[in-house]
Amino acid sequence: MHELPITENLLELALRSAAEAGGGRITDLHLVIGPLSGVVDDSVRFYWKILTEGTVAEGSRLHFQRTELRLECRDCGTRFRPPDEDYRCTVCGSLQVKAVGGTEFHLEAIDLESADPLPPG
Repeated sequence: MHELPITENLLELALRSAAEAGGGRITDLHLVIGPLSGVVDDSVRFYWKILTEGTVAEGSRLHFQRTELRLECRDCGTRFRPPDEDYRCTVCGSLQVKAVGGTEFHLEAIDLESADPLPPG
């Protein structure tokens, strides 16, 4: 359910960015999401469709780029991508690990249509 306030914040940011760029319709948002962020793509899409109705973002598309989980062993310092859900260090077998990648959630880019298209010719 935390996707609703997240999506509301995304829309606020997108609308503010579009206004600062001189207006125009928002066509695409590019999001970066890690597996430990807890963000569910389908929920964000669901809320996005509802929240953007009647705004310059209505009909815009969301693009999700998924990052990989990366861990660092606190005992030997090895950085690794865990196979499946086995979070033991791939070198020493320790379970004393910390996430060094995969918690991301941010807006990478916003694509806009120009508010004032250039005249033909």
